[in-house]
Parts: sequence; C-alpha cells; structure tokens
Amino acid sequence: MPGGLIVYGLLTGLAIALAIAAFTDLRSRQIYNWLTVTVAVAAPIFWIASGLPLWPGIATQLGITVLCFGICCGLFALGQMGGGDVKLLTALALWFPPMLFLKLAVLMALIGGVLTIVFGAWHIARRQKEKLAIPYGLAIASAGLWVLAKQFLSTAPSQFALG
Repeated sequence: MPGGLIVYGLLTGLAIALAIAAFTDLRSRQIYNWLTVTVAVAAPIFWIASGLPLWPGIATQLGITVLCFGICCGLFALGQMGGGDVKLLTALALWFPPMLFLKLAVLMALIGGVLTIVFGAWHIARRQKEKLAIPYGLAIASAGLWVLAKQFLSTAPSQFALG
C-alpha cells in the first residue's frame, strides 16, 4: 500500500475527532461544525491514501453518504435526531464501506438504546421536568471507535481495505 503511514495518521485523526465529538456532546450536547467538516474533508484523502478506486469504491462511499444523509434528515425533521448527530453520522458514512457502516449503525443503535435507558433513569431519579436530552453523539462516536478498532487497528497497514 502506497500510503500506509498516511492511512494510520488519518485513522488516528478520525479516532481523536470521534473522542472529541463524544466528549463535547456529553458535556454540552453540541458537536462542533469544524469537527464534522474536518472528518468529511479528510475522507477523500483517506480514499486516495488507501488506494480506493473511483468505481465502484468512491461512488459507493458517496452513495452511502447520500442515503445516510437522507435518512438522518428525515429523523431530524421528526425531532428524533439532532443536527450535530446528522452531520457527524453523515461524515462517518464517507469513511466506512457498506457492511462496516451497517455494523456501525447497528452498534450505534444498541449503544444509543443503553444511553437512553441510563439517562432516562437518571432523569426520573432526579425528578427533572425539562425534556430528556440524550447525547447521541456519544453513541455515534463510540460505535465509530469500536468499528475502527475492530477493523483497522487489528490489521497491518498493507491489509487496509475499505471493502
């Protein structure tokens, strides 16, 4: 692989960005735009460094991203997802091939369910009256970090593949 060191650097940067997103969403229920833009802009560099072909590789990544954005916008319109969550998940769709992104989505839903139960119980225990706010960016980032660790960090740089 021509860009092994670059690929490692980009994956490390993605992991750091996900950790920041989780922390800021947990602390202030906000995921910064500069963070999601950075994740999105770094993806094409990752594609080039990892040798992803234009067809079907990059076209598939863009298709998954558009599909993800459409579904997330629908959830946003229904009030079921925050804007920062939509942007972060859409940016992550640029990084993961279809099956890995599906794993990420399932894991994100499971983690999000646990977060909802924990935060809901905490909300009830403290007898709070305001609307329950779940830091779903934490679920998105945790799932992304899990898939990164499972798929990429357990593989030698010459074995990186998006498919």
